[in-house]
Amino acid sequence: MFDIPKIIAAVGIIGVGGIVFAESGLFFGFFLPGDSLLFTAGFLASQGIINIWVLATVSFVCAVAGDSVGYWFGRKVGPKIFTKEDSLFFSKKNIERTKEFYDKYGKKTIILARFVPVVRTFAPILAGVGEMEYKTFITYNVVGGFLWTFGLTFAGYFLGQVIPDVDKYLLPIILIIIFLSVLPVLKHFYDSRK
Repeated sequence: MFDIPKIIAAVGIIGVGGIVFAESGLFFGFFLPGDSLLFTAGFLASQGIINIWVLATVSFVCAVAGDSVGYWFGRKVGPKIFTKEDSLFFSKKNIERTKEFYDKYGKKTIILARFVPVVRTFAPILAGVGEMEYKTFITYNVVGGFLWTFGLTFAGYFLGQVIPDVDKYLLPIILIIIFLSVLPVLKHFYDSRK
């Protein structure tokens, strides 16, 4: 399992931004711990280790940029993406799950996907494949990116300030965030099995 506080301490704000960028827009980023990373980085900011405003802003810019790269990749590759063979970094199942999510929620997927691991990585790619107008995409991308990055970093920040010795509870909190992040995927899997 990832030791999130050690990762953040080692890579700093730029590293957090890089991880957010990779998870948001690159195929191989789907396994990265975006939600728990942002929350924990916000918590560390409450302890004075990093600046919360710089953290949230860098994360936001990287999230929006990552999604934009994913969009343009999807736009360029188009339908060929559905014929690509499975590999270490690519699974047709992930694309199909994201497509179902996209079909169900439409343009709102770009916002909602921010809070769903795996879908977060592939939703902008499918928006590009589906030739969503970039002006529409970037609007939803900015809103979703802001809610996700500022929401999670400041949630960690405020929790770190109001709960005494919160570092004792950090691991259970991270596990709860991971569980809540995958809950929509589990629900979708359960519904599709029915």
